[in-house]
Amino acid sequence: MNNLQNKENLIVLAIESSCDETACAIVKNGREVLANVIATQIEIHRRFGGVVPEIASRNHTLAIENVVKEALAQADMTKDDVDAIAVTYGAGLLGALLVGVNFAKGLAYAWRKPFFAVSHIRGHIAANYIDSDLEPPYLCLLASGGHTAIVKVDDYEKLELLGQSKDDAAGEAFDKVARVLGLPYPGGPEIEKLAKEGEAKFDCPLPHHTSELYFSYSGLKTYVINLVHNFEQRGEPVPKADVAASFQKAAVAQLVDVLTRAIEQTGIKKIAVAGGVSANALLRAEFDRLAKKGCDVHYPKLKYCTDNAAMIGAEAYQLIRSGANEAELSLDASATVSIVG
Repeated sequence: MNNLQNKENLIVLAIESSCDETACAIVKNGREVLANVIATQIEIHRRFGGVVPEIASRNHTLAIENVVKEALAQADMTKDDVDAIAVTYGAGLLGALLVGVNFAKGLAYAWRKPFFAVSHIRGHIAANYIDSDLEPPYLCLLASGGHTAIVKVDDYEKLELLGQSKDDAAGEAFDKVARVLGLPYPGGPEIEKLAKEGEAKFDCPLPHHTSELYFSYSGLKTYVINLVHNFEQRGEPVPKADVAASFQKAAVAQLVDVLTRAIEQTGIKKIAVAGGVSANALLRAEFDRLAKKGCDVHYPKLKYCTDNAAMIGAEAYQLIRSGANEAELSLDASATVSIVG
């Protein structure tokens, strides 16, 4: 048990640096964001077609001190107003994570504040609590660049993995298809934008229906790659907008299909979505259709779908309230973490 478990109006300063966003947020009671600052590196990595880990790490080092200072200024707070420091320790790019972990450890030591290690994956799920009245139990569709899964949230810190991708994650497939179509990084928003100009004319494959709750994006990705190559080999222009629309329709259909089967198997009709793909407008439209069928639907505000520190602060609050122990200052970063662990 930690000393903050029963504290009223708990203020957490959270740091996130798992990929190419250097972020700091100050969160009150796990649901109210007092400051949310993000220094993005998208333009830096766009010229390479994806994130270069070494460049990401160096830019985190350059940005992190100023990002923390800006968050404190935005919240009109000093270190004395902060009750705890939280940081993403995994999953992500190891070098990038180490920048945030070590800076957070330094703050916790210098400010003599309790220190908590947060899973990036659980942070995405906790983004649903910000400015929201969502409470467990519910089903969460996790769809990000690194993970695609159905998670049963029995309580804030009690999660059960019902099913996950057997190969590529949904966000990973979006990025790879975008690269094949010659679209800039990050691929997800670019696919969505291009798809609006086309029609879903191509019959993209979907996994066969079974009682097992799983995703598979490798076949869909390969189908699109071959489709594009066939046009190119025939010397014909690639109908990129139609390909994007077809891919997006199939990718989202699979997410919704597996979630629908999870609803049927568990009887739980309160559902949420988490991860970068939760920003996709077509996926949100499908969730709205589920709402019309009687589901209680929740999704994060768009600014909390992609990587940010507010979601880390929201998850840290739940960790603290659950009585979790403080992290040791010997904490190391981890490139991988369990979805529910």
